[in-house]
Amino acid sequence: MATKEESFVEEITRQQGILLKVACMYCREPEERRDLFQEMVYQLWRAWDSFSGKSKLSSWMYQVAINTAITWLRRQKRNMPTTQLSRHELQLPAHMETPRLETDEQRQFLYRAIEQLSQVEKAIVMLYLEDHSYEEIAAIMGISKNLVGVKLNRIKKKLRKMIVPHFN
Repeated sequence: MATKEESFVEEITRQQGILLKVACMYCREPEERRDLFQEMVYQLWRAWDSFSGKSKLSSWMYQVAINTAITWLRRQKRNMPTTQLSRHELQLPAHMETPRLETDEQRQFLYRAIEQLSQVEKAIVMLYLEDHSYEEIAAIMGISKNLVGVKLNRIKKKLRKMIVPHFN
């Protein structure tokens, strides 16, 4: 049977993509991403014994990573502008690239609009674009499934308000 440390390292290795994606979403600079990644691993280690198994381990890790990123960003950059995301840092799944976003310019405008969202809104959009269910988003974000739906509708309206006037 694996020790606690071995199990932890194995899961970090298996789920490092989640952690890296969260770090990329909240930090533009590679050095900052590394620092945030290390902070997420540290916080996961501190909380490792508190995982109850009520949700999927990956969902729990996502929740810890996002909460750590939000807290870290508030501490590190209280007065800095929102982190900029490049197209490659937040890639839309193929099915999300709809005909309504036919040009590269339109897609870039969408990414710029997403950059203007709050930290929590960005996290919800990221999870949604990664095809997580409302239940999974709710578990990761620590909110109800209904609130996920409400927030996503508000976020979509907000994005639509930012985007539509520029393409009509």
